[in-house]
Amino acid sequence: MKATARRVGPYRHEIAIREHGIAADEPSEHGGADSAPSPQELLAASLASCTAITMEMYATRKGWDIGGVEVACEYTPAERGCPTRFGIVVRLPDSLSDEQVERLRVIAAKCPVHRTLDGEVMFDERVERVSLAH
Repeated sequence: MKATARRVGPYRHEIAIREHGIAADEPSEHGGADSAPSPQELLAASLASCTAITMEMYATRKGWDIGGVEVACEYTPAERGCPTRFGIVVRLPDSLSDEQVERLRVIAAKCPVHRTLDGEVMFDERVERVSLAH
């Protein structure tokens, strides 16, 4: 998986992912134009959408109708003495049984983004100097 961010304005970046394009920007209080979600908001969006899709895939395999599932994610970055926190609220139809709800809760925590954030992460970083067009 690969994403490439290219600067197109003060703090605004266009992001290419396969044949798709999204953008990231900072809120005005951080000097951006607030023209797109911030990178940290995109992280919360990745976790929320991955959780929802993982539950949907599982429910589809089981033949369960989970209707308009909604996953809300709040992200609080780490600060001195406090760890990074993700608050996840999963909203499921009240027509599901307790057993289905419990199974979906367990499956939700197994989404790939959740596992990545919960596991060991390693970075392989390098800087390349190139001539860039302005």
